[in-house]
Amino acid sequence: MITLIDYGLGNLQAFGNIYRRLNIPVEVARTPDQLASARKVILPGVGAFDWAMTRLEESGMRACLDDLVLAKQRPVLGVCVGMQMMAQRSDEGKLPGLGWIAGEVLRLDGSGFQQQTHLPHMGWNDVCPTSSECLFKGIPAPRFYFLHSYYFAPANPDTVLGRTNYGVSFASAVRSGNVFGTQFHPEKSHQWGIQLLKNFAEL
Repeated sequence: MITLIDYGLGNLQAFGNIYRRLNIPVEVARTPDQLASARKVILPGVGAFDWAMTRLEESGMRACLDDLVLAKQRPVLGVCVGMQMMAQRSDEGKLPGLGWIAGEVLRLDGSGFQQQTHLPHMGWNDVCPTSSECLFKGIPAPRFYFLHSYYFAPANPDTVLGRTNYGVSFASAVRSGNVFGTQFHPEKSHQWGIQLLKNFAEL
């Protein structure tokens, strides 16, 4: 069973449609009681860092989510801002992050582009996995859809699952134990994203 966290941000319907086509049970949690029994969790996110952290706090699910991830070690996948929220801080805001993975969120540097600034990073780009197992199992030449101006810079390079080049090389997928994150949107990435979400469900 995959549990999608609904705190008002993210395209939950797209995730749900993919899992239903894969015949993988999926549910939506909007309260701590609905979240408490989750076995695998997806934390989506769009928009600004502080706004996302505020919405999660206001949902009442923050403490339950911390317990699931940190104490019960349930697998969690953060997507886009959902991944950035797992860091300790962000250049985009003033609020602290969840702190599940040591690191910070930095703004992409557009100064190296030959043409006028190309931010946000929007569209398709290659991802170079550090391992062909785990999230990237069975995905040859992975290519995913991005929409962001900030990226997660983990403190420990061993947590990087995949890298992408866009002016700079940045971590586009991370893992620390049961905590996974992708800067790209698997729910918008056709066959590559479908396989990645299937892989997460099968962990």
